[in-house]
Amino acid sequence: MAERPISTMSYQQFLNEEKFMGSRCKKCGTLYSPPRPICLKCHSSENMEWAPLKGKGKLATFTSIFVGTPWMVSQGFDRNNPYVCGVVDLEEGVKIDARINGVDGRKPESIKLGTPLTVDFIHCGEGDKQQTIIGFKPV
Repeated sequence: MAERPISTMSYQQFLNEEKFMGSRCKKCGTLYSPPRPICLKCHSSENMEWAPLKGKGKLATFTSIFVGTPWMVSQGFDRNNPYVCGVVDLEEGVKIDARINGVDGRKPESIKLGTPLTVDFIHCGEGDKQQTIIGFKPV
């Protein structure tokens, strides 16, 4: 894998390639997702490296969002079509917040904590304006 700096731009490039990456401190072993250029545990910045993540985890908590941002409204989400955001406890032991696809935000009682999830790369925009964001969906 080509060496890329630990940065938001590099992370976005990995997402566009449908690669789910975190960063790991070579000094103390702490793993981060999304990636960080500086270790919060030992404050090292010279020992960070990219770490591939499996993209598997379980739903730790969630919320249904009925009044979204203008960007989410432009994607068709509104009071009648809420979207779900949640915290996913990854197999690697870190948590990440992300959109949860494939569940019914209108019926939050049907969404179960502990549901096994897998990464879902969400492609938005077109051409030079295309970007990919992380989501998760039930296995």
